[in-house]
Amino acid sequence: MRILRAAGRAAAPWSNGGGVTREIAVHPPGAGWDGFAWRVSLADVTRDGPYSPLPGVRRILTVVDGAGLELTVDGTPRLLPGRYRPYAFPGGATTVSRLLDGPVVNLNVMLRDGRAAATVEVVAGSWSPEREPAPGPEPDGRVAGGRGTAGGPDLVGGPDPAGGLLVVALEGATRLTVPGESGESEVWLERFDAALWAGPDALPDGLRTDGTVAVVRLWGGPLG
Repeated sequence: MRILRAAGRAAAPWSNGGGVTREIAVHPPGAGWDGFAWRVSLADVTRDGPYSPLPGVRRILTVVDGAGLELTVDGTPRLLPGRYRPYAFPGGATTVSRLLDGPVVNLNVMLRDGRAAATVEVVAGSWSPEREPAPGPEPDGRVAGGRGTAGGPDLVGGPDPAGGLLVVALEGATRLTVPGESGESEVWLERFDAALWAGPDALPDGLRTDGTVAVVRLWGGPLG
């Protein structure tokens, strides 16, 4: 398990000046735009404007702060009012974002076609690894990259270390119960902190939060 504190993230400005992005995690570690299998980041969006096209990439966008936005994807508008509504769309599509009422913060999951898949679930209260993602207001936004949860490969310990589990604290304090050789231990996450389990790492026994977290399940390896 790796703890990824929000305080250590550098802000990268967008080329169009519409916001900044802070990378949470990427696979392979250190990969750039042309080499990642998956990438998870937080973006501060301060004004309306187009998204950079990303052919060959699937995206899951979740507004985690602010009043929401409207995405127009290849001419079709999609309203995402409020927070915590994961929405999947092709990165290569012509996409324009319109803020509904001021700046927002988006959680962005990017998945290279044929190399990675993911689900994004927003959880309040408690969660365990055995829990299946619950239906939500945006069910088409919970799976991307060509693989769902049913019948999928193991999240960890599979043939490709790209798979794993990422927990991002969105609101309130989050307590993780982590198994270890000497028994269980507790890890606390504050807002926008994250914890990543990859490859053969042991999953957490569970988590409890006083607020809200995003649970991102990741699969790697050849898909289809």
